[in-house]
Amino acid sequence: MPDAVAVVRSASRTRWRAQLLIVLGLSLGQSAVYSVVQLLDKATQAPLAQGKSTLNATLNSREYFDLTYQLLDIGFSLVPVALALYFVWESVGRRGWRAPFARLGLDFRRPGRDALYGVGLFLAMGIPSLGLYWAGRMLGITTSIIPSGLDKYWWTVPVLILSAIRHALLEETIVVGFMLAWLRRLGWSTTAAVAASSILRGSYHLYQGIGPFVGNAVMGVVFCWVYRRYGRVMPLVIAHALLDTFAFVGFSLVGRAIGLG
Repeated sequence: MPDAVAVVRSASRTRWRAQLLIVLGLSLGQSAVYSVVQLLDKATQAPLAQGKSTLNATLNSREYFDLTYQLLDIGFSLVPVALALYFVWESVGRRGWRAPFARLGLDFRRPGRDALYGVGLFLAMGIPSLGLYWAGRMLGITTSIIPSGLDKYWWTVPVLILSAIRHALLEETIVVGFMLAWLRRLGWSTTAAVAASSILRGSYHLYQGIGPFVGNAVMGVVFCWVYRRYGRVMPLVIAHALLDTFAFVGFSLVGRAIGLG
């Protein structure tokens, strides 16, 4: 007869593995697969330096249908975050709806410290990211990145800010908070889990070229270290939201005027 404890552990690992694969398959794991295919598509048509990647594209030529589609896209893309939080809620014994947020540090218990660390990360990552982008462009391994392809309506800037927050919540909750915890449950070492998280982060940016893959993988290592050190996702969400907001809104307001993209 197999040991009862071993059977329970095996069943738990099977469940955790399935949960992780489901969450990634519905979100950023799926994005990584598409990104690899898009990179191959662009690279086999023309040099990457001649390619173009639009991050926030228009979804409809009519203003209010475009707004509707943008909001629907933002809302439904956060469903995997809710699923990940549900799995965390189950894992902590269903102790109230705040429990998964507290476990991942995705709450407002430490607003001052989270904001300070978030702004610090934003400043630390912002300038190197621009440098890697321009280096990639010069080396011909990065596409021209257009942070916003939206037409200019009254709602363009608010939607771009919401899009930045969406990306921050999706990526930091799943690729850092949830993924690191579940890989550790599956017996992965800290080094292996951080490497997997960082490579995945880089992979779903591959459609932009090799430069963004490297830059985002490095950012992933830094973000994982900060999360392991302080145990909170919120500073990462703040930093990521600021990075994307400045990129999206800044380009929308002045990008074309100064020749970016």
